[in-house]
Amino acid sequence: MLSSSLSCLTIRLGAVVENYRRCAHLAGQAAIAPTVKADAYGLGALPIAGALSAAGADTFFVARLEEGIALRGQLPKARIFVLDGAEPDWVGALRSYALTPVLNSLEQITAWSAAAPARTRLDAAIHIDTGMSRLGLVAGDVSVLAAEGAKRLERLRPVLVMSHLACADEPESPMNALQLARFRAALAMLPPAPASLAASAGLFLGRDYLFDIVRPGLSLLGGDPRAAHAHNPFAVATRLGARVMQLRRIDKGQSVGYGATFRSAHPTVLATVALGYADGLMRAIGNRGAGAIDGMLVPVVGRVSMDVTVLDFGPHSTARIGDEVEFFGDHISLAAHADAAQTNAYEILTRIGQRVKRCYVNEVAP
Repeated sequence: MLSSSLSCLTIRLGAVVENYRRCAHLAGQAAIAPTVKADAYGLGALPIAGALSAAGADTFFVARLEEGIALRGQLPKARIFVLDGAEPDWVGALRSYALTPVLNSLEQITAWSAAAPARTRLDAAIHIDTGMSRLGLVAGDVSVLAAEGAKRLERLRPVLVMSHLACADEPESPMNALQLARFRAALAMLPPAPASLAASAGLFLGRDYLFDIVRPGLSLLGGDPRAAHAHNPFAVATRLGARVMQLRRIDKGQSVGYGATFRSAHPTVLATVALGYADGLMRAIGNRGAGAIDGMLVPVVGRVSMDVTVLDFGPHSTARIGDEVEFFGDHISLAAHADAAQTNAYEILTRIGQRVKRCYVNEVAP
């Protein structure tokens, strides 16, 4: 249900926990370490991590230092990995808040080693670039680390070696097997440590990709991480809805919105809804996307505006001002909404703005 807010992103914490359990089932013997970076993809890292911790999760991944600090206040005993590494001005805070950096270069390894107090070793993860060309040690760096490991790692305790798959959402891509082989080769060169290669989509690639830790993010939030699949095995955990602000009947041929890009082919009822691109609704769904009211799909007509969007409710609509339109959730999947916006579910969730109230409920399904 909506509160007094004109729009609401409902987050079902019960469904998030259920998805955590489904990920654990898929992962077999591998541990599940939720990825809650970017404020849990815009849904709220603290309530989501709190629910997952209560369900048994004890290791989490964030991207930035400030995300780790905020999460530490909620989870004093959890292992928290910071994916963006150990920037020079982060070192003191990483130590103070007992955060474990994912070291992405030989320079970061050297700097983090230098921060270790005398006769102690600092925990660290080592990130191997196996094909993303983004962050992490390239093959030459791994060779250097292998040759000089006793010296370079003497002040460090590697608690994880990790990499990230570029094409895990495409199971037939040869890139997956190539990265797996590169990762195994790197592991063979480095001191023994737990390993992690798979995130959400990697759960579906088979046992060889699971290693010791899997780092799901989108799947916990109900999204299907695979590029194209008929059945989403995860429970719907998010629902975006907004109120109808105004209804009006229009005649055949009447235009709608900026640029008059839509003209009605027949008399109909239009609904102006309190959600626009300033709220993160993608402008690309204009004349492409849909909403749902009372379970019935209704098309978006005209361009999405900054604060409002118009939908065609049809000539026989009995809707009233204040009724709710769903943009994704129970009747429109997150994937379908993302397809209409010509993007992916990750961008849809992370773009939802702060004017949209976050409404947390403990239910698994409506």
